[in-house]
Amino acid sequence: MSVVLSTTEDAIRVLTLNRPDKRNALNDELIAALKMALSEADADEGVKCIVIRGAGKDFCSGADLSALQKIATASYEENLEDARSLGELYKLIRRVRQPVIAAVKGRALAGGFGLALACDLIFAHDEARFGFPEVKIGFVPAMVAAVVRRNMSEKDAFAILTLGNEISVAELHDRGIVEAIIHGEDFDSEIIAIAKQYEKLSASAVQMTKRLLYDIDTLTFDAAIEHGAQVNATARMTEDCQRGIARFLKEVI
Repeated sequence: MSVVLSTTEDAIRVLTLNRPDKRNALNDELIAALKMALSEADADEGVKCIVIRGAGKDFCSGADLSALQKIATASYEENLEDARSLGELYKLIRRVRQPVIAAVKGRALAGGFGLALACDLIFAHDEARFGFPEVKIGFVPAMVAAVVRRNMSEKDAFAILTLGNEISVAELHDRGIVEAIIHGEDFDSEIIAIAKQYEKLSASAVQMTKRLLYDIDTLTFDAAIEHGAQVNATARMTEDCQRGIARFLKEVI
């Protein structure tokens, strides 16, 4: 049985974490399979949006028991390699060209919450719960810190990472972390409908916008403006932009 299921609905690639009996907990196999599935979607010119969701009741509960047992007996070098593997997954989500949506039902905890935050957008069920409980067992939520800090203010990030409390979807929506709350039983179909909005948009424009937003993370304001100018000029030369301008001018003239 594959631990990540990959299906395609028109131009939408849906990746389902498929360990429902383990609440889709992260282990080496699932992380590797998700990386491969993301890379395959990135290489597919027909894919305009990627959705990551969990099978069963939960999105992802973080590291599973076997992973925690391995951590307890591993050397520093082995733990470093293991941590970097999860970090590479988070970085890969930002590197793939298409928008990546986290569709969160149930719980998204620890590395699972990190996985959701690493995605470009989060849409969540009204009963979804989030949190970083690592500090309760003496563990530092270090791999998620970079993602959390880029999504939240310094004070919010500190509280969420150090208090270990579960957080409601309503609170994250108020903070601008969850894009929208989905109510009722039609969660999966509504997620697909949301993702399909990207089918109507210019793939090159969306992909270049995603790259621009993440590329300016570490730039000064002046450098970010200059980088934006270069991307703007490149975008003007694309076929999508040329056709779009011609269509617009035909309508208004």
